[in-house]
Amino acid sequence: MFLSAILSVIGLGFLCWLLFSLAVYALPFFVAVTVGHYAFENGAGPIGAIVVALFAGAAALVLGQLAFASIRSPIIRLALGALYALPAGLAGFHAVKGLSEAGGAGETWTVAFASVGAIIVAATAWARIASLAGPKTPQQV
Repeated sequence: MFLSAILSVIGLGFLCWLLFSLAVYALPFFVAVTVGHYAFENGAGPIGAIVVALFAGAAALVLGQLAFASIRSPIIRLALGALYALPAGLAGFHAVKGLSEAGGAGETWTVAFASVGAIIVAATAWARIASLAGPKTPQQV
């Protein structure tokens, strides 16, 4: 029984690490699934839909990172950061909600834990996409 508890904690820790590691990829994954589904429904076939989905997801990831790293306007960077953080927060909400329900928490506590988890995962995704911008250049006087 003791070993089961230890392995449960290790498994939960691994799931949390995985969630934080993959938080930035929620938007490209969503783009890939949406484009792949659209391609499949329009006759691309399964192989064509997978190829199109992989290309679209990779393009969303690379173009978003390049745009965030190269654009210096704070408003546009805020919008790009939110574009990546919001789907990650939604994924974090549902992941923590599922883990809380599996742990037997009540409905109120489940929603409370899920809301805190969503905020933490969204902030993590925001920080990871913001880290791509590099150090701020000092302004010359």
